[in-house]
Amino acid sequence: MQQVLDNIISVTNDFLWSKILIVLLIVCGLYFTIKSKFVQFGMFKEMFVVLKGSNERSPDSISSFQAFCISMAARVGTGNITGIAIAIAIGGPGAIFWMWVIAIIGSASSFVESTLAQVYKIKDKTGFRGGPAYYMEQGLNKRWMGVIFAVLITLSFGLVFNAVQSNTITIAFENSFGTNRVVVGLVMAAAFGVVIFGGIKRIARMSEYIVVVMAVIYIGAAFCIVLLNIEKMPEVIALIVKNAFGFDQAVGGTFGAVILQGVKRGLFSNEAGMGSAPNAAATATTSHPVKQGLMQALGVLTDTLLICSSTAFIILLSDAYKQPGLDGIMLTQAALSEHIGSWASGALAIMVFLFAFSTLIGNYYYGETNIEFLNSKKSVVRIYRYSVLGMVIFGSVAKVQLVWNLADLFMGLMVIVNLIAIVLLSKVAFAALHDYKQQKRSGKDPIFYKNSIKGVENVECWDNSQEMKSK
Repeated sequence: MQQVLDNIISVTNDFLWSKILIVLLIVCGLYFTIKSKFVQFGMFKEMFVVLKGSNERSPDSISSFQAFCISMAARVGTGNITGIAIAIAIGGPGAIFWMWVIAIIGSASSFVESTLAQVYKIKDKTGFRGGPAYYMEQGLNKRWMGVIFAVLITLSFGLVFNAVQSNTITIAFENSFGTNRVVVGLVMAAAFGVVIFGGIKRIARMSEYIVVVMAVIYIGAAFCIVLLNIEKMPEVIALIVKNAFGFDQAVGGTFGAVILQGVKRGLFSNEAGMGSAPNAAATATTSHPVKQGLMQALGVLTDTLLICSSTAFIILLSDAYKQPGLDGIMLTQAALSEHIGSWASGALAIMVFLFAFSTLIGNYYYGETNIEFLNSKKSVVRIYRYSVLGMVIFGSVAKVQLVWNLADLFMGLMVIVNLIAIVLLSKVAFAALHDYKQQKRSGKDPIFYKNSIKGVENVECWDNSQEMKSK
């Protein structure tokens, strides 16, 4: 039965990704890039300016930096380590090139969706919340569309994607320490339960601590490996480019598989245009929606160009990717062990645990805020929490390919619904960007009000008394 289900999902994914999503992602990303006047390039310096001042907040609110960390917690996980290894194993080194392309283009999509999430966010008893379901309801007046998205993201991020994370953790620990996968899954579920029953403030604090520390350590390790093998880097870059355009397919799949794997694994990691990060972006207390839009665009570039590339270089600077039978986390472990010794396999398993644990936190929150969109009863949220913990345990022992195929299916459906919405609402994001630039040119720290954009309705927040004004 599982084999039949796996085959059906695989066929559906092949059609969805090879015929629809690649075109949609690239076309929409290019449209947002052009209409925003190449925001990911022209405002690149401003992204760091905004990031520097992003930790200002009142004691009972979520800062822009914490919201950024929640989204990075969901981005920075097994997709950066396992997903990139899968892309290289199936699509070859050229998949990395297309991963870079989709990140650069997709950062404009991330800017648009996160800016919209801020514009259309709502106030609740603990702060702000929002995301695609909310801007579909308020911006497009299509609650039915928001309901569809809310169901998809709850199933995918809250349930399936968290099973993916626990699957990778237990495999890594089994491979390195010979631990029982069920035991690891139960321990992880118990620790995770402590966090998610503590509310959004605890989620924000945990994300802030784990993401920053682990990202710095992992990028630092990759940087050291690159420096030690610097003479091989021109050869690695040439290998990536040659494979990207089908000139050298000695390792990996066909030209189509190269592009497909680069786009799929890149999107799974950086989530640009998927509609996930806006749920975190909406929680931030900030003076202008564009500030959070710029931070999320930077998040896409950081995730892919730094962290995913770190994994790619660790693998391609070794001979592990040429060995048959190595895939996913085992390929990354083998490559790292080749560089710095056998102890690296265990160190990576622990690092994967922390990366994936932070992703569990971010993924969980995406589901919770959409559950509240559907039904705000505490009993419903409680059922969701226990379901998430159940999926963490299920993922710890599930067949890896089935779990990843389910993740790809739900991710693809989410992208389609969200891209339709942000294309229809993109003029609001572009108008907000124009307002931001005008204020910057006047020497001001931009402040947004609900009447800053003419003709925009159903904006609940952004009154003078509801937003923190940056000093």
